[in-house]
Amino acid sequence: MPTLRSYGLAAAAESGQENAECPVCRGDYKRCRLEICPYLKDVRELLRRIKSSRTVFGSSPPSTFIGSWGYPRVLAGPLVPPLQADTSLLEQYDKWLEIPLEELVAMRVSLVRGKRPTNVIDARNPDKILATLHELAMAKNPIDIELELEKEPTLHPNFLVRASPTGPSAPMRRAIIAENPRIPKSVEKVVYDVDLRAYEAIDHLYSSGIREQYIVRLLSMGLLGSKRWRKLVPTEWSITAVDDQLGKKFRSEIKRYPWINEIRLFSHFAHFNRVTALMIPGPWMFEVFEAWHKQNIIKIYYDAELPGDVDRYPENVGGAYHALRLPVLEKLRDERRQASVIVIAEVYEGWIPLGVWRFREICRAALRHPPLKLENLSEAFKALEGVVGLSSSTLVTQSRILKFHLQQAKLTDFPESPV
Repeated sequence: MPTLRSYGLAAAAESGQENAECPVCRGDYKRCRLEICPYLKDVRELLRRIKSSRTVFGSSPPSTFIGSWGYPRVLAGPLVPPLQADTSLLEQYDKWLEIPLEELVAMRVSLVRGKRPTNVIDARNPDKILATLHELAMAKNPIDIELELEKEPTLHPNFLVRASPTGPSAPMRRAIIAENPRIPKSVEKVVYDVDLRAYEAIDHLYSSGIREQYIVRLLSMGLLGSKRWRKLVPTEWSITAVDDQLGKKFRSEIKRYPWINEIRLFSHFAHFNRVTALMIPGPWMFEVFEAWHKQNIIKIYYDAELPGDVDRYPENVGGAYHALRLPVLEKLRDERRQASVIVIAEVYEGWIPLGVWRFREICRAALRHPPLKLENLSEAFKALEGVVGLSSSTLVTQSRILKFHLQQAKLTDFPESPV
Protein backbone atom coordinates (compact mmCIF):
# COMPACT_ATOMS: atom_id res chain seq x y z
CA MET A 1 0.00 0.00 0.00
CA PRO A 2 1.41 3.43 -0.91
CA THR A 3 2.46 5.67 1.96
CA LEU A 4 1.14 9.20 2.33
CA ARG A 5 4.60 10.40 1.40
CA SER A 6 4.46 8.44 -1.85
CA TYR A 7 1.26 10.24 -2.81
CA GLY A 8 3.18 13.47 -2.42
CA LEU A 9 6.08 12.35 -4.58
CA ALA A 10 3.66 11.22 -7.24
CA ALA A 11 1.81 14.54 -7.03
CA ALA A 12 5.04 16.39 -7.73
CA ALA A 13 5.56 14.28 -10.83
CA GLU A 14 2.01 14.71 -12.11
CA SER A 15 1.95 18.46 -11.55
CA GLY A 16 3.74 18.93 -14.86
CA GLN A 17 1.27 16.76 -16.77
CA GLU A 18 -0.85 19.74 -17.84
CA ASN A 19 -0.37 23.30 -16.66
CA ALA A 20 -2.89 24.18 -13.95
CA GLU A 21 -3.51 27.65 -15.30
CA CYS A 22 -6.37 30.09 -15.52
CA PRO A 23 -7.69 30.37 -19.10
CA VAL A 24 -7.73 34.19 -18.76
CA CYS A 25 -4.24 35.09 -17.53
CA ARG A 26 -2.65 31.67 -18.24
CA GLY A 27 -1.13 31.66 -14.78
CA ASP A 28 0.97 34.77 -15.46
CA TYR A 29 1.19 36.54 -12.10
CA LYS A 30 2.01 39.87 -13.79
CA ARG A 31 -1.20 39.75 -15.80
CA CYS A 32 -3.39 38.59 -12.93
CA ARG A 33 -5.29 41.56 -11.50
CA LEU A 34 -8.26 41.59 -9.17
CA GLU A 35 -9.73 44.53 -11.11
CA ILE A 36 -9.84 42.74 -14.48
CA CYS A 37 -10.43 39.08 -13.57
CA PRO A 38 -13.88 38.11 -14.92
CA TYR A 39 -14.17 35.29 -12.40
CA LEU A 40 -13.87 37.67 -9.44
CA LYS A 41 -16.31 40.38 -10.53
CA ASP A 42 -18.87 39.31 -7.92
CA VAL A 43 -16.45 39.42 -4.99
CA ARG A 44 -14.19 42.36 -5.83
CA GLU A 45 -15.55 44.62 -3.12
CA LEU A 46 -15.41 41.81 -0.56
CA LEU A 47 -11.80 41.04 -1.47
CA ARG A 48 -10.84 44.72 -1.24
CA ARG A 49 -12.21 44.80 2.30
CA ILE A 50 -10.32 41.63 3.18
CA LYS A 51 -7.05 43.01 1.85
CA SER A 52 -7.35 46.16 3.96
CA SER A 53 -7.65 44.32 7.28
CA ARG A 54 -5.43 42.17 9.50
CA THR A 55 -8.38 40.64 11.37
CA VAL A 56 -10.88 38.30 9.79
CA PHE A 57 -13.99 37.07 11.58
CA GLY A 58 -16.44 34.70 9.95
CA SER A 59 -17.99 31.24 9.71
CA SER A 60 -15.55 28.64 8.44
CA PRO A 61 -17.42 25.93 6.38
CA PRO A 62 -15.43 24.38 8.31
CA SER A 63 -12.24 24.16 6.27
CA THR A 64 -8.49 23.88 6.70
CA PHE A 65 -5.59 23.73 4.27
CA ILE A 66 -2.18 22.08 4.60
CA GLY A 67 0.34 22.99 1.92
CA SER A 68 2.98 20.64 0.56
CA TRP A 69 5.78 23.12 -0.13
CA GLY A 70 8.75 22.64 2.23
CA TYR A 71 7.57 19.25 3.53
CA PRO A 72 8.01 18.14 6.35
CA ARG A 73 7.72 21.76 7.51
CA VAL A 74 4.49 22.92 5.90
CA LEU A 75 2.13 25.88 5.99
CA ALA A 76 -0.99 24.96 7.96
CA GLY A 77 -4.05 27.03 8.69
CA PRO A 78 -7.81 27.58 8.50
CA LEU A 79 -9.93 28.90 5.64
CA VAL A 80 -12.33 31.61 6.80
CA PRO A 81 -14.71 33.80 4.76
CA PRO A 82 -15.49 37.21 6.31
CA LEU A 83 -19.13 36.19 6.60
CA GLN A 84 -21.35 35.01 9.44
CA ALA A 85 -23.79 32.72 7.70
CA ASP A 86 -24.35 29.12 6.65
CA THR A 87 -21.16 28.68 4.61
CA SER A 88 -21.34 24.89 4.38
CA LEU A 89 -21.83 25.09 0.60
CA LEU A 90 -18.19 26.18 0.30
CA GLU A 91 -17.17 22.59 1.10
CA GLN A 92 -20.05 20.57 -0.38
CA TYR A 93 -18.56 19.33 -3.63
CA ASP A 94 -21.62 17.23 -4.44
CA LYS A 95 -23.59 20.47 -5.00
CA TRP A 96 -21.00 22.32 -7.07
CA LEU A 97 -21.85 20.91 -10.49
CA GLU A 98 -24.99 23.06 -10.62
CA ILE A 99 -23.13 26.28 -9.77
CA PRO A 100 -21.79 28.43 -12.68
CA LEU A 101 -17.99 28.54 -12.86
CA GLU A 102 -17.83 32.27 -12.12
CA GLU A 103 -19.89 31.85 -8.94
CA LEU A 104 -17.92 28.78 -7.90
CA VAL A 105 -14.56 30.55 -8.23
CA ALA A 106 -15.89 33.64 -6.47
CA MET A 107 -17.24 31.47 -3.67
CA ARG A 108 -13.91 29.74 -3.09
CA VAL A 109 -11.67 32.83 -3.30
CA SER A 110 -13.74 34.46 -0.57
CA LEU A 111 -11.99 32.06 1.83
CA VAL A 112 -9.10 33.80 3.60
CA ARG A 113 -6.25 31.42 4.35
CA GLY A 114 -4.23 31.87 7.50
CA LYS A 115 -0.74 30.33 7.25
CA ARG A 116 1.71 29.17 9.86
CA PRO A 117 4.90 27.09 9.40
CA THR A 118 4.41 23.80 11.24
CA ASN A 119 6.32 20.54 11.38
CA VAL A 120 4.08 17.68 10.34
CA ILE A 121 4.84 15.64 13.46
CA ASP A 122 3.55 18.46 15.68
CA ALA A 123 0.10 16.96 15.12
CA ARG A 124 0.95 14.48 17.89
CA ASN A 125 1.55 17.22 20.47
CA PRO A 126 -0.24 20.33 19.17
CA ASP A 127 0.35 23.82 20.55
CA LYS A 128 -2.55 26.21 21.15
CA ILE A 129 -3.01 27.26 17.51
CA LEU A 130 -2.77 23.72 16.14
CA ALA A 131 -5.19 22.48 18.81
CA THR A 132 -7.62 25.15 17.61
CA LEU A 133 -7.22 23.88 14.05
CA HIS A 134 -7.91 20.36 15.29
CA GLU A 135 -11.18 21.55 16.84
CA LEU A 136 -12.08 23.26 13.58
CA ALA A 137 -11.31 20.15 11.53
CA MET A 138 -13.52 17.99 13.77
CA ALA A 139 -16.52 20.31 13.52
CA LYS A 140 -19.53 19.10 11.54
CA ASN A 141 -21.13 22.48 10.82
CA PRO A 142 -19.87 26.00 10.03
CA ILE A 143 -18.19 27.52 13.04
CA ASP A 144 -17.29 31.14 13.88
CA ILE A 145 -13.57 31.79 14.09
CA GLU A 146 -11.39 34.89 14.35
CA LEU A 147 -8.05 35.15 12.58
CA GLU A 148 -5.43 37.67 13.59
CA LEU A 149 -2.96 38.04 10.72
CA GLU A 150 0.59 39.38 10.79
CA LYS A 151 -0.01 41.53 7.71
CA GLU A 152 -2.69 42.32 5.18
CA PRO A 153 -3.57 39.24 3.11
CA THR A 154 -2.54 39.10 -0.54
CA LEU A 155 -4.30 37.40 -3.42
CA HIS A 156 -2.30 35.28 -5.85
CA PRO A 157 -3.43 32.79 -8.47
CA ASN A 158 -3.97 29.55 -6.61
CA PHE A 159 -5.30 27.02 -9.09
CA LEU A 160 -4.28 23.47 -8.24
CA VAL A 161 -4.86 20.25 -10.13
CA ARG A 162 -6.24 18.36 -7.13
CA ALA A 163 -7.30 20.87 -4.46
CA SER A 164 -9.92 23.62 -4.77
CA PRO A 165 -8.71 27.24 -4.95
CA THR A 166 -8.52 29.51 -1.93
CA GLY A 167 -8.51 33.28 -1.54
CA PRO A 168 -6.14 35.85 -0.03
CA SER A 169 -3.57 34.52 2.43
CA ALA A 170 -1.23 35.82 5.09
CA PRO A 171 0.82 34.51 8.03
CA MET A 172 -1.34 34.34 11.15
CA ARG A 173 -0.60 35.23 14.75
CA ARG A 174 -3.52 33.40 16.31
CA ALA A 175 -6.83 31.71 15.62
CA ILE A 176 -9.71 31.73 18.10
CA ILE A 177 -12.90 29.67 17.84
CA ALA A 178 -15.87 31.66 19.09
CA GLU A 179 -18.23 28.74 19.79
CA ASN A 180 -18.21 25.09 20.73
CA PRO A 181 -18.01 22.82 17.69
CA ARG A 182 -20.60 20.08 17.08
CA ILE A 183 -18.72 16.81 16.58
CA PRO A 184 -20.40 13.55 15.47
CA LYS A 185 -19.84 10.57 17.76
CA SER A 186 -18.26 8.57 14.94
CA VAL A 187 -15.66 11.31 14.49
CA GLU A 188 -14.92 11.50 18.22
CA LYS A 189 -14.50 7.74 18.28
CA VAL A 190 -11.78 7.57 15.62
CA VAL A 191 -9.98 10.75 16.73
CA TYR A 192 -9.66 9.66 20.34
CA ASP A 193 -8.87 6.03 19.52
CA VAL A 194 -5.10 6.36 19.25
CA ASP A 195 -4.65 2.64 18.52
CA LEU A 196 -6.86 2.64 15.42
CA ARG A 197 -4.94 2.61 12.15
CA ALA A 198 -5.66 5.33 9.58
CA TYR A 199 -7.19 3.06 6.95
CA GLU A 200 -9.47 1.52 9.60
CA ALA A 201 -10.55 5.00 10.68
CA ILE A 202 -11.30 6.00 7.06
CA ASP A 203 -13.40 2.86 6.54
CA HIS A 204 -15.31 3.42 9.79
CA LEU A 205 -16.06 7.06 9.02
CA TYR A 206 -17.28 6.33 5.49
CA SER A 207 -19.48 3.49 6.74
CA SER A 208 -20.92 5.88 9.33
CA GLY A 209 -22.06 8.28 6.62
CA ILE A 210 -19.30 10.87 7.05
CA ARG A 211 -18.72 12.81 3.81
CA GLU A 212 -15.49 12.19 1.97
CA GLN A 213 -14.33 15.81 2.24
CA TYR A 214 -14.83 15.62 6.01
CA ILE A 215 -12.60 12.52 6.14
CA VAL A 216 -9.96 14.28 4.04
CA ARG A 217 -9.93 17.19 6.50
CA LEU A 218 -9.43 14.89 9.49
CA LEU A 219 -6.62 12.95 7.79
CA SER A 220 -4.94 16.14 6.62
CA MET A 221 -4.93 17.63 10.13
CA GLY A 222 -3.25 14.52 11.58
CA LEU A 223 -6.29 13.31 13.51
CA LEU A 224 -6.47 9.75 12.16
CA GLY A 225 -4.24 6.76 12.80
CA SER A 226 -2.26 5.41 15.71
CA LYS A 227 -0.74 8.05 17.96
CA ARG A 228 2.92 7.42 17.09
CA TRP A 229 2.26 7.81 13.33
CA ARG A 230 -0.07 10.79 13.27
CA LYS A 231 1.13 13.77 11.27
CA LEU A 232 -0.15 16.66 9.19
CA VAL A 233 -0.74 15.58 5.60
CA PRO A 234 -0.82 18.09 2.72
CA THR A 235 -4.41 18.50 1.57
CA GLU A 236 -3.70 17.38 -1.99
CA TRP A 237 -2.13 14.14 -0.78
CA SER A 238 -5.00 13.46 1.62
CA ILE A 239 -7.58 13.72 -1.16
CA THR A 240 -5.90 10.99 -3.20
CA ALA A 241 -5.13 8.86 -0.14
CA VAL A 242 -8.81 8.74 0.88
CA ASP A 243 -9.97 8.01 -2.69
CA ASP A 244 -7.41 5.23 -3.00
CA GLN A 245 -8.07 3.64 0.38
CA LEU A 246 -11.84 3.51 -0.07
CA GLY A 247 -11.37 2.25 -3.63
CA LYS A 248 -9.17 -0.63 -2.51
CA LYS A 249 -11.73 -1.67 0.10
CA PHE A 250 -14.64 -1.67 -2.37
CA ARG A 251 -12.56 -3.40 -5.05
CA SER A 252 -11.91 -6.37 -2.78
CA GLU A 253 -15.66 -6.63 -2.17
CA ILE A 254 -16.94 -6.44 -5.74
CA LYS A 255 -14.52 -9.10 -6.97
CA ARG A 256 -16.73 -11.62 -5.16
CA TYR A 257 -19.89 -10.59 -7.04
CA PRO A 258 -21.29 -11.91 -10.36
CA TRP A 259 -20.71 -9.98 -13.59
CA ILE A 260 -23.22 -7.52 -14.99
CA ASN A 261 -25.22 -9.04 -17.85
CA GLU A 262 -25.14 -6.28 -20.49
CA ILE A 263 -22.85 -3.58 -21.86
CA ARG A 264 -23.69 -0.18 -20.34
CA LEU A 265 -22.71 3.34 -21.36
CA PHE A 266 -22.95 6.34 -18.99
CA SER A 267 -21.97 9.98 -19.64
CA HIS A 268 -22.26 13.44 -18.09
CA PHE A 269 -20.89 16.90 -18.96
CA ALA A 270 -20.27 19.78 -16.54
CA HIS A 271 -17.80 22.67 -16.14
CA PHE A 272 -16.10 21.95 -19.52
CA ASN A 273 -15.43 18.36 -18.47
CA ARG A 274 -17.11 15.18 -19.69
CA VAL A 275 -16.88 11.79 -17.99
CA THR A 276 -18.01 8.71 -19.94
CA ALA A 277 -17.99 5.19 -18.47
CA LEU A 278 -18.31 1.99 -20.48
CA MET A 279 -19.11 -1.12 -18.40
CA ILE A 280 -18.54 -4.52 -20.00
CA PRO A 281 -19.56 -7.90 -18.51
CA GLY A 282 -16.43 -9.51 -17.18
CA PRO A 283 -13.98 -9.62 -14.29
CA TRP A 284 -13.03 -6.40 -12.52
CA MET A 285 -10.70 -4.30 -14.65
CA PHE A 286 -10.40 -0.54 -14.76
CA GLU A 287 -8.72 1.96 -17.03
CA VAL A 288 -8.83 5.71 -17.55
CA PHE A 289 -8.23 7.78 -20.65
CA GLU A 290 -7.74 11.43 -19.68
CA ALA A 291 -8.09 13.47 -22.87
CA TRP A 292 -7.22 17.18 -23.00
CA HIS A 293 -8.70 19.09 -25.95
CA LYS A 294 -6.55 22.13 -26.71
CA GLN A 295 -6.68 24.08 -29.97
CA ASN A 296 -7.72 21.07 -32.08
CA ILE A 297 -5.00 18.95 -30.45
CA ILE A 298 -5.84 16.06 -28.15
CA LYS A 299 -3.36 14.92 -25.51
CA ILE A 300 -4.15 11.58 -23.92
CA TYR A 301 -2.94 10.20 -20.59
CA TYR A 302 -3.65 6.61 -19.66
CA ASP A 303 -3.49 4.20 -16.72
CA ALA A 304 -5.12 0.83 -16.06
CA GLU A 305 -5.37 -2.12 -13.70
CA LEU A 306 -6.01 -5.64 -15.01
CA PRO A 307 -6.00 -9.04 -13.30
CA GLY A 308 -2.45 -9.93 -12.35
CA ASP A 309 -1.21 -6.33 -12.35
CA VAL A 310 0.76 -5.16 -9.32
CA ASP A 311 -0.80 -2.20 -7.51
CA ARG A 312 1.07 0.98 -8.36
CA TYR A 313 0.43 4.69 -8.40
CA PRO A 314 -1.16 5.77 -11.73
CA GLU A 315 1.69 8.04 -12.77
CA ASN A 316 0.11 9.25 -16.02
CA VAL A 317 -3.41 10.16 -14.89
CA GLY A 318 -2.45 10.77 -11.26
CA GLY A 319 -5.02 11.55 -8.56
CA ALA A 320 -7.83 11.77 -11.12
CA TYR A 321 -7.55 8.00 -11.58
CA HIS A 322 -8.53 7.29 -7.97
CA ALA A 323 -11.20 10.02 -8.03
CA LEU A 324 -12.83 8.36 -11.06
CA ARG A 325 -12.44 4.80 -9.78
CA LEU A 326 -14.23 5.43 -6.49
CA PRO A 327 -17.70 6.28 -7.93
CA VAL A 328 -17.51 3.28 -10.28
CA LEU A 329 -16.75 0.96 -7.38
CA GLU A 330 -19.51 2.56 -5.28
CA LYS A 331 -21.99 1.88 -8.09
CA LEU A 332 -20.96 -1.75 -8.56
CA ARG A 333 -20.86 -2.33 -4.80
CA ASP A 334 -24.42 -1.03 -4.44
CA GLU A 335 -25.55 -3.40 -7.21
CA ARG A 336 -23.46 -6.28 -5.88
CA ARG A 337 -21.95 -6.79 -9.33
CA GLN A 338 -18.56 -6.57 -11.00
CA ALA A 339 -17.53 -5.42 -14.48
CA SER A 340 -14.67 -4.36 -16.70
CA VAL A 341 -14.84 -0.56 -16.84
CA ILE A 342 -13.32 1.99 -19.22
CA VAL A 343 -13.62 5.65 -18.20
CA ILE A 344 -12.92 8.52 -20.59
CA ALA A 345 -12.41 11.85 -18.81
CA GLU A 346 -12.28 14.78 -21.21
CA VAL A 347 -11.12 18.32 -20.48
CA TYR A 348 -12.23 21.03 -22.92
CA GLU A 349 -11.03 24.60 -23.42
CA GLY A 350 -12.62 26.95 -20.91
CA TRP A 351 -11.81 24.62 -18.02
CA ILE A 352 -10.44 26.12 -14.80
CA PRO A 353 -8.34 24.00 -12.41
CA LEU A 354 -10.71 23.68 -9.45
CA GLY A 355 -9.51 20.39 -8.02
CA VAL A 356 -9.96 16.70 -8.72
CA TRP A 357 -13.39 16.72 -7.08
CA ARG A 358 -14.94 17.62 -10.45
CA PHE A 359 -14.06 14.25 -12.01
CA ARG A 360 -15.39 12.39 -8.98
CA GLU A 361 -18.69 14.28 -8.93
CA ILE A 362 -19.19 14.28 -12.71
CA CYS A 363 -18.58 10.53 -12.71
CA ARG A 364 -21.14 10.09 -9.92
CA ALA A 365 -23.62 12.21 -11.87
CA ALA A 366 -23.04 10.09 -15.00
CA LEU A 367 -23.67 6.87 -13.08
CA ARG A 368 -26.95 8.23 -11.72
CA HIS A 369 -28.32 8.51 -15.26
CA PRO A 370 -30.09 5.50 -16.80
CA PRO A 371 -27.42 3.84 -18.97
CA LEU A 372 -27.57 3.18 -22.68
CA LYS A 373 -27.66 -0.62 -22.95
CA LEU A 374 -25.84 -2.20 -25.88
CA GLU A 375 -25.83 -5.64 -27.46
CA ASN A 376 -22.14 -5.95 -28.34
CA LEU A 377 -18.83 -4.10 -28.54
CA SER A 378 -19.46 -2.99 -32.14
CA GLU A 379 -22.56 -1.13 -30.97
CA ALA A 380 -20.57 0.24 -28.04
CA PHE A 381 -17.90 1.69 -30.36
CA LYS A 382 -20.54 3.48 -32.44
CA ALA A 383 -22.25 4.83 -29.34
CA LEU A 384 -18.94 6.05 -27.89
CA GLU A 385 -18.06 7.98 -31.03
CA GLY A 386 -21.34 9.84 -30.71
CA VAL A 387 -20.51 10.94 -27.18
CA VAL A 388 -16.74 11.44 -26.76
CA GLY A 389 -14.17 13.32 -28.79
CA LEU A 390 -12.02 10.25 -29.38
CA SER A 391 -12.24 7.79 -32.25
CA SER A 392 -13.04 4.15 -31.57
CA SER A 393 -9.82 3.20 -33.39
CA THR A 394 -7.82 5.18 -30.83
CA LEU A 395 -9.55 3.37 -27.99
CA VAL A 396 -9.17 -0.09 -29.56
CA THR A 397 -5.48 0.56 -30.24
CA GLN A 398 -4.66 1.74 -26.72
CA SER A 399 -7.19 0.03 -24.46
CA ARG A 400 -5.89 -3.05 -22.66
CA ILE A 401 -9.43 -3.92 -21.53
CA LEU A 402 -10.82 -3.88 -25.08
CA LYS A 403 -7.91 -6.02 -26.28
CA PHE A 404 -8.61 -8.46 -23.46
CA HIS A 405 -12.30 -8.79 -24.36
CA LEU A 406 -11.81 -8.83 -28.11
CA GLN A 407 -9.17 -11.55 -27.90
CA GLN A 408 -10.90 -13.77 -25.34
CA ALA A 409 -12.35 -16.88 -26.89
CA LYS A 410 -15.90 -17.52 -25.75
CA LEU A 411 -17.17 -21.02 -24.96
CA THR A 412 -19.86 -20.50 -27.60
CA ASP A 413 -17.13 -20.19 -30.23
CA PHE A 414 -16.42 -23.92 -29.90
CA PRO A 415 -18.63 -26.82 -31.02
CA GLU A 416 -20.07 -29.00 -28.31
CA SER A 417 -17.94 -32.02 -27.47
CA PRO A 418 -19.37 -35.32 -28.67
CA VAL A 419 -20.90 -37.50 -25.96
